[in-house]
Amino acid sequence: MFPQNKRYLSNLTAVCCLLSLAATAFSNDEYDVLIYGATPGGIAAALASGKAERSVLLVEPTHRVGGMTASGLSHPDFRTFEALTGTYLELVKRTLAYYEAKYGPDSQQVKDTFRGTHAEPKVNLQLFKTMIAEVPSITVKTQWELVDAYNRGTAEDRWIRSARFKDADGNLIVCQAKIFIDGSYEGDLIAAAQAPYRIGEESREEFGESGAPEEGSGNLQGYNFRLTMTRDPSIRVPIMRPEGYNRELFTGIIPFLESGAIKRVFGSYGDQKAVIKAQIPVLPNNKFDVNDTSGNVRMSLPGEQLMWPEGNREIRREIYQDHLLWNVGILYFLQHDSAVPETFRKEVAEWGFCRDEFVETNHLPPQLYVREARRLMGLRVFTQHDTQHAPGDARAVLHRDSIAVGDYGHSSHGTWHEGSRFGGTRHGQLSSAGIKYAPYQIPYGTIVPHDIRNLLAPVPVSASHVGFCALRLEPIWTSLGQAAGHSAHLALKRIGPPDVRTVSVSELQDRLHQDGSATIHITDVPPGDPDFIATQWWGSAGGFHGLLPEPERLRGKTIEGQHQEAWLNHSVNLDDVLIKPLQNRWTEIAFDLGLAGEQLPQANGATTRGDWIRAAFELRNRK
Repeated sequence: MFPQNKRYLSNLTAVCCLLSLAATAFSNDEYDVLIYGATPGGIAAALASGKAERSVLLVEPTHRVGGMTASGLSHPDFRTFEALTGTYLELVKRTLAYYEAKYGPDSQQVKDTFRGTHAEPKVNLQLFKTMIAEVPSITVKTQWELVDAYNRGTAEDRWIRSARFKDADGNLIVCQAKIFIDGSYEGDLIAAAQAPYRIGEESREEFGESGAPEEGSGNLQGYNFRLTMTRDPSIRVPIMRPEGYNRELFTGIIPFLESGAIKRVFGSYGDQKAVIKAQIPVLPNNKFDVNDTSGNVRMSLPGEQLMWPEGNREIRREIYQDHLLWNVGILYFLQHDSAVPETFRKEVAEWGFCRDEFVETNHLPPQLYVREARRLMGLRVFTQHDTQHAPGDARAVLHRDSIAVGDYGHSSHGTWHEGSRFGGTRHGQLSSAGIKYAPYQIPYGTIVPHDIRNLLAPVPVSASHVGFCALRLEPIWTSLGQAAGHSAHLALKRIGPPDVRTVSVSELQDRLHQDGSATIHITDVPPGDPDFIATQWWGSAGGFHGLLPEPERLRGKTIEGQHQEAWLNHSVNLDDVLIKPLQNRWTEIAFDLGLAGEQLPQANGATTRGDWIRAAFELRNRK
């Protein structure tokens, strides 16, 4: 167990860089940007920096880029389609185009992409590889594991000079870069750089969060595998007997099957009478993203993964194997063991793994779903309060330094399990229904350390545990990674040593808007719309706060599963006629931004909101 509510410094020390130099190879190149972790967030950072013609080294410790999106998490967590922007939206568009080209625009496969948001893992992998290959300034190295980082400077003003890696053959390689970005789920780079970070839950008192426990702890969200499974005999591979299998590990489920507490093995969204959630919508080609449920018997094992964040390769491998044994072993038991009632055995017999997925890892995802590990303690700590409504407003509290948006609620699969794996009591669970929130903005300071001038952390982002439970989603991490990549480019433009702490957020927002990434949630002006950039600028300045009140029902109707129609009262209605009170309020904001209000249109019965915003944006650009 880790000490409660303390900052942690890594057990990876920077001085190790000075050891064993005789056995270490030095890279001949110094990169502009080095990114550790080819997760979607890391890839988005590489694409943003690379498209700005910065030389990028993207390092991935596994053999596969794409993180969980290419490792079984094909059912992404978002509430509304309108919340998807930037690089993640680009992936969505490419997904739709891929399936249309391969199967035809009216095919079932295209329908099952759910407007391009759902793809087979192998397709996500292929699309990520294509996106990376289109940017020649990005160099990718897989199976390079971070060993340590070499820092220089004073305690208050440090920078990373180089990082050392071990490749698949055991060779040690030192690489130099001007900016470093941590795209890893574990926060391995921020730890190696000795940036302050936290692990576990804060107490309710520390940040005043209703979703936090009374007492803080080192507990983390449970991990599990996101298995890709099918009932299609043409591609189905039998569930294999996992290494270390012992039927006695699983017999505790029998009373639940016999009593009716468990009515089926495979359920869907919200089914607490099932063991496994086969997520809807279904994936193309009759595949399912399989995940943890909220019932009596679960796939995740909170409390049994606590050594993962700080663990070395051997410790993480052991935790990986323990989770693999549990996730696959329970399926094997339910399918084969004679003590299991026949109806359940028949049900599971219809399911198997996919012959054309994860071929190199026996059809099992190569990555464990690490929902939470280290979290940076940066210039700004994102908490539950950042997702809450502004007083009397449909919108969440305003952040004028926003670099990304999210619309998924605080989700925790539990941080501690008391008692048997069969039943027992799970603590630390959070759901979107448990905390009232609105689409929220994420401030720049959440990815920036206090005391390291050339490090950004878009994935192990600076947040409380409860705040992190809202941010820990691939679409949001991707947006944060995109922001980190653009920030790195801007930091490198400045005269003198690059310093991400001094980047102009206004300039960063401009680049993000031009790149199709939102910094405030707007439902009726999507990326690609001629007014997207202007409305994002004006909304991020506060122009749309106070425009509409908090509705009685926040989100639209359910489309399918967890996905819903657009958030209510988050449109800006550019064609509405501008009224005098709104003109007055907007003029005050314009003055705050240094714009001459007398040069802006008047509310004369003909001027629309769109007219005024376009004029203000043009005036701002002429300054």
